[in-house]
Amino acid sequence: MGKLYVVPTPVGNMEDMTFRAVRVLKEADLILAEDTRTSSVLLQHYDIHGELLSHHKFNEHETVQHVVRKIQGGMTAALISDAGTPGISDPGFLLVRECVKNGIEVQTLPGATAFVPALVSSGLPCDKFCFEGFLPQKKGRLSRLEELKDEERSIVFYESPRRLVKTLQQFKDVFGEERQVSVAREISKLHEEHVRGALKEVLAHFEATEPLGEIVVILAGKGEQKETKENEEKPVDPMQMLMGTGKKKNKYK
Repeated sequence: MGKLYVVPTPVGNMEDMTFRAVRVLKEADLILAEDTRTSSVLLQHYDIHGELLSHHKFNEHETVQHVVRKIQGGMTAALISDAGTPGISDPGFLLVRECVKNGIEVQTLPGATAFVPALVSSGLPCDKFCFEGFLPQKKGRLSRLEELKDEERSIVFYESPRRLVKTLQQFKDVFGEERQVSVAREISKLHEEHVRGALKEVLAHFEATEPLGEIVVILAGKGEQKETKENEEKPVDPMQMLMGTGKKKNKYK
């Protein structure tokens, strides 16, 4: 029996491809790609010439059993997405689940994913967080935000540039204009940008400056917002100020 490898690919910078990922793709009998045109650019860059099969959210229900049979027949398959780690807001879960059900070994390589550098660079707590990915575009969107009002951890969202301003406005309405947020744009690319501050400030920025590229939004949890407000309102002891220990700070600005 063969094996399934889940292989992360760069979210922007080609140099973020690992040595192991290149080797696995070169050795694989079959490479499953979300978009064969996009993946062909990456594969040509690294001189990888394996058999390429389209595997995306519109056909994965039909292709899963076909791929499982090939792996059971002894083929090694490698699953990649257009960017980042397959399965994280990308196709992959269905195939992994079927392989596990059929006793096929699944190995996921560590590698690039957009939300980790966005979260770590946000200045918001990243020891505990929840990942929401893309919100529903219409039905259930506002109800999901209402469900997250009392979430204590930092919350990670993916968003498209054309919906970002609308999303930030909805966040402001639901979570309050002072809730801290970080919007990361074009992670690892030439024009990478992080815009941090209160929701009202970040919203104003993107209302004045059209957002472009891939976007990750990190929203402060309710607990962190409460802590920030208490620190800002806490009276400062004059003696501590003289000793340099009582200076108030806003660590997000």
